[in-house]
Amino acid sequence: MAAVFLVTLYEYSPLFYIAVVFTCFIVTTGLVLGWFGWDVPVILRNSEETQFNTRVFKKQMRQVKNPFGLEITNPSSASITTGITLTTDCLEDSLLTCYWGCSVQKFYEALQKHFYCFRISTPQALEDALYSEYLYQEQYFIKKDSKEEIYCQLPRDTKIEDFGSVPRSRYPLVALLTLADEDDREIYDIISMVSVIHIPDKTYKLSCRILYQYLLLAQGQFHDLKQLFMSANSNSTPSSNSSPGEKSTDRSLLEKAGLSESEVEPPEENSKDCVVCQNGTVNWVLLPCRHTCLCDGCVRYFQQCPMCRQFVQESFALCSQKEQEKDKRKAL
Repeated sequence: MAAVFLVTLYEYSPLFYIAVVFTCFIVTTGLVLGWFGWDVPVILRNSEETQFNTRVFKKQMRQVKNPFGLEITNPSSASITTGITLTTDCLEDSLLTCYWGCSVQKFYEALQKHFYCFRISTPQALEDALYSEYLYQEQYFIKKDSKEEIYCQLPRDTKIEDFGSVPRSRYPLVALLTLADEDDREIYDIISMVSVIHIPDKTYKLSCRILYQYLLLAQGQFHDLKQLFMSANSNSTPSSNSSPGEKSTDRSLLEKAGLSESEVEPPEENSKDCVVCQNGTVNWVLLPCRHTCLCDGCVRYFQQCPMCRQFVQESFALCSQKEQEKDKRKAL
């Protein structure tokens, strides 16, 4: 009777096939669960899932005070023939020494000498390291806490209109900031700052900008000062309409990172709001993309940058919780 029922079911109904497949599925599931239990291993993973589950390391940072500040005033009007205007902002009395047409090779050899041989804490020390491989030098005294505009220009008798085709053997301008008082060099870890500046000429018309900035430490190390890319909030009010308290908070946040407001990407408008929750204060820098866009509460949930989607290898905080509370009290 059972055989007759199965034959009839096989000939007249698709339920036979469904019953066979379902029975095989139940048997296979029972065997797998009986062997592994509920901890069934995931055999297939794509590369994105593997990288997403990697741990993001929090970088241990040491906060140091940078006594030097340098930026270009009206970069669009700067050129080899008309000169350049630099604005300095130093915490102590300093010396600004400009080297026009500095040799690229001798410049990087000088940085290595700072690391291995002697410290470049004075203009004379850099001149000795460069072996006078520059075309013209000028020096200015900078008073502390005074934003002075310094106009620098090559003398007309040099008759220099360009520095040749790319790649070049000389940088148009290298600006060195050093502490004028010898006693101040014992206070700060950073004893000098070197800025490599590109100035357009007839051959290479790239707009005027700071190419590199190196912070030279008293211990012999030197670090390349990188820009941070702050988050932009389209709903935030323009900076001209913001209150003085908000401006001071944003400026103090940038100063803790060793940046001035002009060093952040000019097309984007700075915002202190987290791009995820739109509520917390931006405090975390993601590496290697250097986007500063997450608050303390949201950073733990992201292994990819929410702005560029690059995987985060390391991250560090701009300031601690205590410093943030102090800034909020000052703003109030």
